Amino acid sequence: QVQLVESGGGLVQAGGSLRLSCAASTTSVSFSAMAWYRQAPGKQRELVAILSTSGTTNYVDSVKGRFTISRDGAKNTVYLQMNSLKPEDTAVYYCYAAIGFRINYWGQGTQVTVSS
Repeated sequence: QVQLVESGGGLVQAGGSLRLSCAASTTSVSFSAMAWYRQAPGKQRELVAILSTSGTTNYVDSVKGRFTISRDGAKNTVYLQMNSLKPEDTAVYYCYAAIGFRINYWGQGTQVTVSS
């Protein structure tokens, strides 16, 4: 069973930066895509950024130009660099990894809190 372990969350002031990391428990699987989702209190979980093995990236409009998703294939680790953070970015951030269309994994979540 593959596990995804997130780190890097915390409390930051508005305008600050954080870098989230998500490491898979094994390097013996090849994910077709890795992504970050977030869920704020009282809201549905939303896709923040996704990166495919081809290098294609997509971002939710609210983070474009501020967040960057990247990946270290050798370590099976995905990162989310978050700059110019806003209070509305406050949420639990979840790492996601997929193998094809049927197999997917989720991390346990890491809290990001942005104070105004």
